[in-house]
Amino acid sequence: MCGIIGIFNQPEAATLAYLGLYALQHRGQETGGIVTSHEGQLHTFNGMGYVADIFSGDVLSRLPGNNAIGHVRYSTSGDSNIRNCQPFTINYSRGYLSVAHNGNIVNAARLRAEFEAHGAIFQSTMDTEVILHLLAASKKDDLVDRLKDVLPQLKGAYCLVFLTESRMIAVRDPHGFRPLVLGKKADGYIIASETSALDLIEAKYVRALLPGEIVVFDQKGMSSYQLNGAKKKAHCIFEYVYFARPDSIVFDRNVYEIRKGFGRMLAKEHPIEADMVVPVPDSGVPAAIGYSEESGLPFQMGLVRNHYVGRTFIEPEQAIRHFGVKVKINPVKDLMVGKRIILIDDSIVRGTTSKKIIKMVRDAGASEVHMRISSPPTGWPCFYGIDTPTRKELIASQKSVKEICEFIGADSLSYLSQESLYWFEKQKPGEWFCDACFTGNYPEGDEEIQKAIQV
Repeated sequence: MCGIIGIFNQPEAATLAYLGLYALQHRGQETGGIVTSHEGQLHTFNGMGYVADIFSGDVLSRLPGNNAIGHVRYSTSGDSNIRNCQPFTINYSRGYLSVAHNGNIVNAARLRAEFEAHGAIFQSTMDTEVILHLLAASKKDDLVDRLKDVLPQLKGAYCLVFLTESRMIAVRDPHGFRPLVLGKKADGYIIASETSALDLIEAKYVRALLPGEIVVFDQKGMSSYQLNGAKKKAHCIFEYVYFARPDSIVFDRNVYEIRKGFGRMLAKEHPIEADMVVPVPDSGVPAAIGYSEESGLPFQMGLVRNHYVGRTFIEPEQAIRHFGVKVKINPVKDLMVGKRIILIDDSIVRGTTSKKIIKMVRDAGASEVHMRISSPPTGWPCFYGIDTPTRKELIASQKSVKEICEFIGADSLSYLSQESLYWFEKQKPGEWFCDACFTGNYPEGDEEIQKAIQV
């Protein structure tokens, strides 16, 4: 997952990067970092935790310069520790180079093993460091030429933003798995994972970077190049289902409207007599609004989320059952008593959280609980930047819909169909998207993926 931001030719670049990361905090909460360039030097500050906890006014004042890149991390490759904070900065024969990466390199382990066999030393366990080793080993002179030289060796997903002493470079992989957008602010440029970051710093959305595009920012302005070897577009459909902020434009579409559409299609496919539609907050809200509008049933915020829950909390061993869910979500009991409830959520992964929420709703007095999921069953792991469980841990790969319904304790359970998932597509459904988590059809049939699927 992860979120990346790039600021070029802007006063207070570090502060703008900080604000951009704030808007991208949903994409990663483990680490955060900002690197700025000033007078031929790169200045770095990384830390563990939330953006607001890492950066203070004093810290930002020690990050001078008009250019900056930033990163918030959600680990898919490498442990969650300070060594794996990004942006990752090196000083090698061609000068200083810093990079922030969103995605996952499928063949990173093999590439790393090849480097280590020849004596290379790695400072982290991240796949991102493999990219830097490839660039350092390239015989090409200019950084853009080195990128063209080495990036075709990578398999998987990558959105990258590099910072040198004088340039910023953004890259999107040829499949376009993850979103990456370009913005304009005064005489400068912004790169971000989502448009919500542009909105916060009052930058104008220009366009999405093209799959396989390299965009260079320097004193001459902006220039664009294309990687060789165009590939089939494979935008991650789960960005629409869950990951992206609903107020963002992702893959040139409004996320909120797409999620509402999921709910409308769900109501058409799986209607049922009930008294109200209740979302599992916050991810189920737009789809629940769509379901309510299509079905004519009232929408109610019957579950209230505590937005101040941190990454960890002290949990009683026995005193409070289902504490982990209760500390995050609580039912409005007066709404529930004697009512037939349709619960809307975006997905079911292991099924344990859904089971606890349904038990909570029943304990609040609901007479019936019908679960509706605004995506197809998630039966396959992701290898392109989402930290999904192994296949045997995904409940949809092990149980039928009926068996899942029984496990979570619902009166009924229905998922959005694969066809309705693409209600917004004018082309052949799914033609431009990666939906391997639903279908098992991976855009790259790499042997590393085939081995991992068996786990």
